[in-house]
Amino acid sequence: MENGHRRLKTLILAAGKGTRMGSDLAKVLHRINGRPLLDYVVEVAEAAGSEEIVVIVGHQADLVREIFAGRNLVFVEQREQLGTGHAVLQAREAFAGYDGDVLILCGDVPLLPLDTVCRLLDEHGRSGAVVSVLTALLENPKGYGRIVKDEAGTLLKIVEERDASDEERQIREINSGIYLAVAPFLFDAVSRITNRNDQKEYYLTDIVGIARREGLPVHVCLAEDARSVMGINTPEELKRAGEFRDALKGRSDC
Repeated sequence: MENGHRRLKTLILAAGKGTRMGSDLAKVLHRINGRPLLDYVVEVAEAAGSEEIVVIVGHQADLVREIFAGRNLVFVEQREQLGTGHAVLQAREAFAGYDGDVLILCGDVPLLPLDTVCRLLDEHGRSGAVVSVLTALLENPKGYGRIVKDEAGTLLKIVEERDASDEERQIREINSGIYLAVAPFLFDAVSRITNRNDQKEYYLTDIVGIARREGLPVHVCLAEDARSVMGINTPEELKRAGEFRDALKGRSDC
């Protein structure tokens, strides 16, 4: 299937437990309007024209598989939670021989409008980037990775807050955790990520730095509404997301 640009497959990160939800239930199985969070994410991946959807599972992996049986999804298990870069690396074999684009979505971001995904696909295709990052502007960016650019507005790197300098923490543009990357570059890059950071995790964000060091083009796509790319981490955020969901209706395909 073609999405109007390059071939497209989707990788959904859905392995987390979500301890702040106050429940042992896998975070992506909590519900908005009776539907699991992950269901909304799968829906937008399908509507964007994904020819295949791969889901990284971890906590309650068997339950996630059971609930989504019959949805034509490919499941890959991340047995150890070693970071987002490590999660993507687990899917390398599932994408063997594929040279199109990989849309990376978060299973706990159920408000992402299809319109935003379509714009990301379009900008990525026109830019010629090996990786594009969906970003947002927040009045209070505390807790999020910051988008560091040069004076010309070119993306230099993404820095996690715990690793950021005082100056970098003043940046209001944040990383949504949603990416579009050319598959061969993506899986080569994540195989080279290290865990030399404060949390000792393999950050997917490091693929931006790898691209920059190799002189490869990167791109930033800014979401129009920051609320649409926010992850669900607490019961309060789940409730607010349910209230906001109906305001984000868009077209049904790219």
